[in-house]
Amino acid sequence: MGLSLCAPAQTLRIASESWAPYVYEEQGTLQGLDYEAAQIVLQRLGITTEWQLMPWRRCLAALEQGQVDAVLDMFRTAERETSMIFPDEPMSQIEFVLFYAQARPYPYQRLQDLQGLKVGVSAGYWYANRGFRESELFTREPAPSHNANMGKLLRDRVDLVINDRRGGNFLLAQMGISRDIGHHATVISRDQLYLSLRRADGMQELAERFSNELRRFKREPAYTRLSARYNQPAPLPRQLQPNPDAAFGR
Repeated sequence: MGLSLCAPAQTLRIASESWAPYVYEEQGTLQGLDYEAAQIVLQRLGITTEWQLMPWRRCLAALEQGQVDAVLDMFRTAERETSMIFPDEPMSQIEFVLFYAQARPYPYQRLQDLQGLKVGVSAGYWYANRGFRESELFTREPAPSHNANMGKLLRDRVDLVINDRRGGNFLLAQMGISRDIGHHATVISRDQLYLSLRRADGMQELAERFSNELRRFKREPAYTRLSARYNQPAPLPRQLQPNPDAAFGR
């Protein structure tokens, strides 16, 4: 399927993994900083959207198999650019740090401090710090979701968890466990999140138009207000809090 940019309204099928505050679902409604920014930009371009949230590995497979046209919030790598198209303008800037349980504050300043530890990572994620990706000093244990990783950390099933600083703190506030988990100041890696598009007719032009409009939107007061809204979340009611045991044992 090619996306005809001449038509008055075309539908772009977009997938992403739930990763608050960038994109997530609450009471059946999608929201998030990058989700809302992408929606506004695409609406301005006259493009309607269909969204799906799914595990990250499924997002990648769906894009490769042509089941979706785009994936929101992907890291841009040389390898991925051979099969995907990326707008020049990123959705967000992120910083990966190590989270720890307050009851077990393992010190961290350099990779050697992770000797013999078990670090919770996100399945299918790519981390820009090559030393962290390839080090044999510690064990990397993937979890199927971010809240599952934090649940494992609380229950001493992993020693540390790597996550984006803003995303991790947002999730902890939602789960009501901000007092139980902290994070180290040392940044493991910095990266950018993009809307990735599959290689098909019309997608390169869409990437350029999307990038230009996203830059324009980021200069507006509306984007400043949007960004501020997702910096300090209110805790979810208990019945809506993410289940830290979700997907254990898969």
